[in-house]
Amino acid sequence: MTSTPQKPSTPTRAGLPLPERQKLNDLETQEWLDSLAYVMADAGDDRAAQLLEDLDHYAYFHGAPILFKQNTPYINTIDVEKQPTYPGDIEMERKIRNIIRWNAVAMVVRANKKSDGIGGHLATYASSAELLEVGFNHFFRGHGAAENRDLVFFQGHASPGVYSRSFLEGRFDAATLDRFRRELSKEGEGLSSYPHPWLMPHYWEFPTVSMGLGPIQAIYQARFIKYLENRGLKKAGDAKVWAFLGDGEMDEPQSIGALRFAAYENLDNIVFVLNANLQRLDGPVRANSKVIQEFEALFRGAGWNVLKVVWDGKWDELLQRDYNGTIVKRFELLVDGESQRYAAFGGKELREKFFNTPELQALIEGWSDADLELLNRGGHDVNKVYAAYKSAVEHKGSPTVIIARTIKGYGLGESAQARNVAHQVKKLDFTSLKNLRTALELPLSDDQVEHLEYYHPGADSPEVKYALARREALGGFVPERVVDYPRLEVPGAEFYEEYAKGSGEREVSTTMAIVQVMSKLLRDKNLGRYVVPIVPDEARTFGMDALVPRIGIYSPRGQTYTPVDSGSLMAYKEAKDGQMLEEGITEDGAMASFIAAGTAYANHGVPTIPFYVYYSMFGMQRIGDLVWAAADQRTKGFLVGATAGRTTLAGEGLQHQDGNSLLQAYVVPNLKVYDPAFAYEIAVIVEEGIKKMYVENQDIFYYVTVENENYVQLPMPEPKEETYQGIIKGMYRLKKSAYSGKLQAQLLASGPSMPAALEAVKLLEGYGVAADLWSVTSYKELHQDAVLTQRENMLHPLAEPKVSYVAGLLSKENAPGVLVSVSDYVKLGADGLNGHLDRKLWTLGTDGFGRSEAREELRDFFEVDAKHIVVATLYALLRDKKIKADVVAKAIAEYGIDPERLAPVFR
Repeated sequence: MTSTPQKPSTPTRAGLPLPERQKLNDLETQEWLDSLAYVMADAGDDRAAQLLEDLDHYAYFHGAPILFKQNTPYINTIDVEKQPTYPGDIEMERKIRNIIRWNAVAMVVRANKKSDGIGGHLATYASSAELLEVGFNHFFRGHGAAENRDLVFFQGHASPGVYSRSFLEGRFDAATLDRFRRELSKEGEGLSSYPHPWLMPHYWEFPTVSMGLGPIQAIYQARFIKYLENRGLKKAGDAKVWAFLGDGEMDEPQSIGALRFAAYENLDNIVFVLNANLQRLDGPVRANSKVIQEFEALFRGAGWNVLKVVWDGKWDELLQRDYNGTIVKRFELLVDGESQRYAAFGGKELREKFFNTPELQALIEGWSDADLELLNRGGHDVNKVYAAYKSAVEHKGSPTVIIARTIKGYGLGESAQARNVAHQVKKLDFTSLKNLRTALELPLSDDQVEHLEYYHPGADSPEVKYALARREALGGFVPERVVDYPRLEVPGAEFYEEYAKGSGEREVSTTMAIVQVMSKLLRDKNLGRYVVPIVPDEARTFGMDALVPRIGIYSPRGQTYTPVDSGSLMAYKEAKDGQMLEEGITEDGAMASFIAAGTAYANHGVPTIPFYVYYSMFGMQRIGDLVWAAADQRTKGFLVGATAGRTTLAGEGLQHQDGNSLLQAYVVPNLKVYDPAFAYEIAVIVEEGIKKMYVENQDIFYYVTVENENYVQLPMPEPKEETYQGIIKGMYRLKKSAYSGKLQAQLLASGPSMPAALEAVKLLEGYGVAADLWSVTSYKELHQDAVLTQRENMLHPLAEPKVSYVAGLLSKENAPGVLVSVSDYVKLGADGLNGHLDRKLWTLGTDGFGRSEAREELRDFFEVDAKHIVVATLYALLRDKKIKADVVAKAIAEYGIDPERLAPVFR
């Protein structure tokens, strides 16, 4: 039991005069400090920490007002006495850094001289050279390290420094550096502005320059490594995920949104290196406070191991002489705006403004301004950086963040170093370049400096040999993207045969159809183990809850409790080798998991097939930037927009009903977009998708919309092979009219609009119209083929014009009559075909905001139900002069359509 504090038998100190009371307090404090020092010396730091924790608990239990502190003092986390010996040749590494620094500057400045305004960044790499080079020389493990290979997310604006290191290593020549940001050069392959795997597929692995996306992706990549290891898909190792981030970048919600998740998952395989150069694009990050302390509180509160690298080794001399803690107290008063002035204006400013008391001035007695200028920030001291990195990789049980204080534009002179304009600097004048050359101690003449010549010491130089030896010891080059994975065996047609038969009289939603396909794939002996179902806390909504007891939800802890539904067939099951990723309410997190699973074929040689199933409205518009990042890094897999369509999701209303996502998905170049209406269409899309992505290794991924409305699933029309190809190409004839009316029409329908179109076919017969029905699975596929055909014809004017797939299907000879399309999405998707056909396509769609209503009323409101399809068809016939206007007017009146009501797009 905790003992109760006893009152002293003698009078308390409260009655003593203030001087005596203070004297007693000081004596008592010293006795406690001496006792603690004894414990530390005799029993060690861990025992001292435990004792302090016990005292803290005791005081709190008995009512002492313990002040909660989120921060440690504004000094380095690792004491100088515990700093390990640096394992490398410090002087050699300094020379290598100097070479890389020069070439990074020369590359950007040359590019802008050749093409003014081409851009590029100097200041970010200048601030992070030491952070990166310590990693390159001693920590980042390449592909040769096998299961221990690290994944590195580079800060996007630092790309010139990474390219310059590759130049030193012999991976790029000078001509390649000259093609920085000139990727369309006829002289050879160029260098992308930032890390872009799509543009440099053998080099970059992760796109990071859309700030905020790197941190969340890195966390979920680290989690997916644990997932693969716990499921036995990857040999367990000691691989780390390194993410280099900017302090300004941390204002993005995605940067910090998954911090607690990383701690909850015990991701001790991730290291954030936060480059705190105190400046963002336009100026200071937090001029009136200390951003490093802000980050420390944030990460400590989220459960991270925090290592601060604030001051370099020169400060240690002063700190060790400062017995009264005067400098530490001055550090606490420092704000970042003040700190930037010292970096910009040097020793004189530091002497006058920082060492501004007699006590502080006494500590620097005899120091010149030049001596003071050697007082640098910790992120530029390789000894401090190495100590932090070593501590980080050895830490177990939680993620680590290293917050390193640096100077933006470090070494670039008065025009850039620590200036508000540093981020935008792309050029340096001749004097600045000469000064930089001199500071870097490079053997370049003034003429070479003026002409911005690159410096390479030669393949046999000590610098190059050292750099290559370090990379060889660490398993090869970084960054390097290597695609080497076992090709999968795709199930044959018999696997999908049940879907081709239709559902008979049973009504089934397409959401249930794709879950059934996924469930069947999970049982496949060849593919099953590679399927990764991902859901953001909506498994029951999508009918995926039946998968939970069978495959389990992944949890690094397993299941440490008995679920409330234990014993039932649908019991909630978590397991260390669970296959489903149930991400909670986070579309961003779930999308980051999709990217991690969809790039595992390249990152780990494991061809996992992610199926990310989510509310379609919470897809493209909420996670669009991550979808673009997925495209850039050649992600594979299936995005499944469930409960899709503007009118299929009854009752939910404006923010839930999706009529936009197909259009938003259209703009992603390598994203295949499908809106299937039937189960057999889904089966064909999944079969073809797995074959293209994981057998033919096409760098594409899929967005498939499915909805929750139950209706009869029709059988696959004959001939099946022709239908199969039509599904993939985007369109096929579902039903040819058996009616012999003189008037003819072609109805194009997709997804949840299909039942209304089927009904409209019958209603049109009452007006003497024979309507064929076409299933459009992908307007994007149709439109892209039409645009490419148009381009082909334009560039070959002397050749016989080619006919696009959709134009051939809907030619007057093959499909006579008027053309009318109906979709549960905005009209613009189908409207894209106009101009590519031999006559006008009349379109119906769901432009506008959603409503909370039942499906029938919603379809009437958006004018996409059967009666509006009929009216649109009759009006098209009127415009073709096939019928009289009174026929259309009569239909409008009979169906009770108010011709004066406001269009749904304005309501």
